[in-house]
Amino acid sequence: MIRTSSVVPLILLLAQSLPAQTPEQKKATIKYLRELQTPDGGFQPQVVDARLDQPLKGSLRATTSALRALKYFGGTANDKSAAAKFVQKCFDPATGGFADQPGGTPDVFSTAVGLMAVVETGLKMEDYRDKAVQYLGDNAKEFEEIRMAAAGMEAAGTQAPSAKRWRQELAEKINADGSFGAGAGKARATGSTVVALLRLGSSDFPKDRTIAILNQGENADGGFGKDDASGSDLETSYRVVRCYHMLKAKPAKAEALREFIARCRNTDGGYGVAPGKPSLVSGVYFAGIILHWLVEK
Repeated sequence: MIRTSSVVPLILLLAQSLPAQTPEQKKATIKYLRELQTPDGGFQPQVVDARLDQPLKGSLRATTSALRALKYFGGTANDKSAAAKFVQKCFDPATGGFADQPGGTPDVFSTAVGLMAVVETGLKMEDYRDKAVQYLGDNAKEFEEIRMAAAGMEAAGTQAPSAKRWRQELAEKINADGSFGAGAGKARATGSTVVALLRLGSSDFPKDRTIAILNQGENADGGFGKDDASGSDLETSYRVVRCYHMLKAKPAKAEALREFIARCRNTDGGYGVAPGKPSLVSGVYFAGIILHWLVEK
């Protein structure tokens, strides 16, 4: 006869060892991502209905997300060299920025993502670093821009002079309890701000208190959301779990988070940003990298 006291630890052990995806599911996800690559070499954000007769055009943001997601799910692009050429065409030497599509207008977000794409495609960073980092330093003004600029500079391996000022401005926004933001959005704001600070070379925040604030903000389903009303979503969960990862910690409800991610998976192999939402390349990237972080030692 097996005692109940010995069964419970066994069940917990089995739950912790369950794979996030079966091999067949991983293959389906890789197939979904590969089919997003367009004739111009880039990747589109989601599958376009062929009946709409729309031209298939790549997006720099989608391309970076797709290449990263493929890496985390164990796959590769059908044509990585074509993706690299697409990234090159998105660069504007005149401004030093990247546009989301060739010939488009550069902005902070696409420039930061462009530097990440340079890394993912194996292009020479020295061909883009100085001008792109200067562009980020000159143009990032609001928090979301600074957050992305910090990520782009991290990919480039260098910082603009404005990084020092950004560190000071962000550190000054801390609340008395060690959090950032207000209300139900504290976990998202705290995770986002602390990650930006870390990327900018600052540790001017209480680590233990930060982790406690993130844990308090985790929803019962394991995910994290923008506020109480909107529920959990993969984009917010990604922001918060990146903070855990950079602090070498894990969410309090890690197994529940795995289950939440599984509920975001669709039959086409892709992931929506929340359960029941249509598949997006960003959803697949968020799912892939969070699952990767959760199993990292």
